[in-house]
Amino acid sequence: MSEQPAQPVIDTHVILRDGGMILMSQRGSPYGRHRWHMPSGKLDEGEPLSVGAARELFEETGVTVDPAHLRLVHVVHHHQDGEGERIGFFFEATEWEGAPRNREPEKCLALEWFSVHDLPDDIIEYPEAGLLGYLNGVNRLTEHGWG
Repeated sequence: MSEQPAQPVIDTHVILRDGGMILMSQRGSPYGRHRWHMPSGKLDEGEPLSVGAARELFEETGVTVDPAHLRLVHVVHHHQDGEGERIGFFFEATEWEGAPRNREPEKCLALEWFSVHDLPDDIIEYPEAGLLGYLNGVNRLTEHGWG
């Protein structure tokens, strides 16, 4: 074990839910291309988690959420082979405004609603761990990819 302090990338993921449906985004960039995940992105330096999550949701989908209406529902500490660590904070939007639209077509191939009972088979493993942790509600922390 190294005695260096960890320097993980901090990600925010937003679960936008409309009844039994969850909004998913299909990746268009190289990592996870053609696979699904929730709207997400990296936290900017000096930015509070909920503010970063609201910003990323708006940038990707045009949906507006007040950071006070983001409920932390799961955390994933992810080890990504060859690329270090990530800590993903998964928020559920409890109130939001706007109709989702693809605002980043260069990064996103599609936005689609999926039933919580019929999620796509090809969700990227790291965000899938957070989504399933949220849906199962058993534990608030998942350690993913550590061995």
